[in-house]
This record gives sequence, C-alpha cells and structure tokens, in this order.
Amino acid sequence: MSARAADDDLLADLRPVAFGIAYRMLGSVAEAEDVVQEALLRVHAAVAGGERLESPRAYVATVATRLAIDQLRSARVRRERYTGEWLPEPLVADAATDPAARAELADSLSLAFLVLLERLTPEQRAVLLLRDVFHYGYGEIAVIVGKSEANVRQLAVRARRRVEEGRPRFEASRARRDELAARFLAATRDGDLPGLEALLARDVVLHGDGGGKVPGLAQALHGRARVARTLVAWGRQGRRGGTSVRPATVNGQPGAVIADAEGRVLGVMALDIRDDRVQAVRSIVNPDKLGHVGPVGDMLAVLRAGTN
Repeated sequence: MSARAADDDLLADLRPVAFGIAYRMLGSVAEAEDVVQEALLRVHAAVAGGERLESPRAYVATVATRLAIDQLRSARVRRERYTGEWLPEPLVADAATDPAARAELADSLSLAFLVLLERLTPEQRAVLLLRDVFHYGYGEIAVIVGKSEANVRQLAVRARRRVEEGRPRFEASRARRDELAARFLAATRDGDLPGLEALLARDVVLHGDGGGKVPGLAQALHGRARVARTLVAWGRQGRRGGTSVRPATVNGQPGAVIADAEGRVLGVMALDIRDDRVQAVRSIVNPDKLGHVGPVGDMLAVLRAGTN
C-alpha cells in the first residue's frame, strides 16, 4: 500500500471519531464538519511532517475536543440571541437502519440528551462526553482538556448532577417504539384527534425550531389536548399543501421527515417514547438546519398552498 493510500485510510478511520465528538459537543452538523476537517488536516500535517503519533485516535480526539470547546463558546453567544427555541440539527437515518447501530445512536445522540447538554459549560460538556460516552480515563481526559485529573473529576461530577434529573428514559423495546410512532404518524396524518390524544402522555411537550426563518412555535406547548390539536392542525395544513411524511430514525429515536410534493425536505420530527406514550415531540423546520438531510423545500410556499 502506498503512503498516500495509507494516509487516506487513516483519515477515513479517524473521521467517525472526530465527528462523534464534535457533533455531540456542538449539536450542529455543519459546525461539526468544520471541526472534523480541521482536525483531520492537522493529523495529515503531523504525519506528512514525520511526526510519530503514538495513538492517532487520541490525537484526533484531543484536537477535535479542543476545537469544539472553542467553537462552542462562540456558538453559545449566538444561541442566546436565537429566535424561538433552539434545537440541535437532526441526524436522520432510514427507519430500517441496523438495530445495533440505532441502539448506539439512541444512547447518546438523542435530541433530548443534546438539549440537556446545553446546561453545561463547554469544559463540563467535553468531560462528560469523553468519560460517559467515549469511555476515556480521567487521566486521558485531563490531557485532552488541559486540566488536572482532580479538576476533571470535579467537572464530571458537576456535569452529571446538572443533567441527571432530566436525562431521557426511552421505551426499552425498539419494536414497541416503532409501533407507537407509526400509530402517532397515522393519527396525525388522518386528523384522528381522539386517537392521537390516546398516544400522548398527559404532560407531553411539543418543541418547535423555526429559527425565525419560517413560522414556528414561539415557545414549547405543554399538555395532551393542546399538543394534539396543534399536531392535527399541522397535519391538515400539510395535506392541503401536498406534503408527505416518511418514517425515519432521528438521532436514534423514532421520527419522520416531512417533504413537499417534489420530495424536498421541509422538516424533521423526533419522538421521545416512554411507558407506551409519546412524552415529547421535537419539530425542526428551520431550513438552515436541514440542508444535510436533503434538498430543502419552501415551507412558506407550502403553508400558503395549505391555507387556500
């Protein structure tokens, strides 16, 4: 194998590591890809310069984490000025994705968990992810984040304390979650208000992220009746506008991709399911957060068609 081919293989092997860290840190596909590109460029430069990397994986994890911490500090300022509720950019897979892969996704990539991480400082977030998700030792994490091992342990304790109360608990059976999600989507599509209410938890929450680019929720809606009526209204307007709903796995959880008549993406919806009920619905319709899912449609045009 040529040196060029070996270098390409190394970078390909390291890409998932860098992306896994960066995306969980930032909640943004675009920002994570920027971090990945820079991290891999640094690996390439080190190898090309003759530097001996004892552990390329540890090297890229260190670079990606430090870059993500810096990026997150500026991103948090932007999110404070964000119009409406901020939700992470969704990762979408086909609903038939391998169950083992889906289980890994569901463990640490759910939108609910990523939103919880917003409570943490960049350093707390990095330490929690490196320790509890990627299983690095405290000594390794100390080197990565540039702090003492004692400080790292303190950061981990504080981070867990801040997220533990709200840590999501999902339906254990993936088959059961998928069945409930299918019924939820059918009831929403058919305008079956009683059927939809029966699937929702009493204290269900509907979150929406339009980013000020398209009409969305000013704030989260709470309660079975309000959420059901809103979803049925959305479904009715979508049918009039010629939209379609495709079941999908969204950040490891059941969900759907909403598309216009030409198949262009209008939104992504993710469901939190526990105790045979939908506990939360997260709808992302900000077009700036959907480009990586596929070609993006014109939500405003669909809404106008749906009201005529």
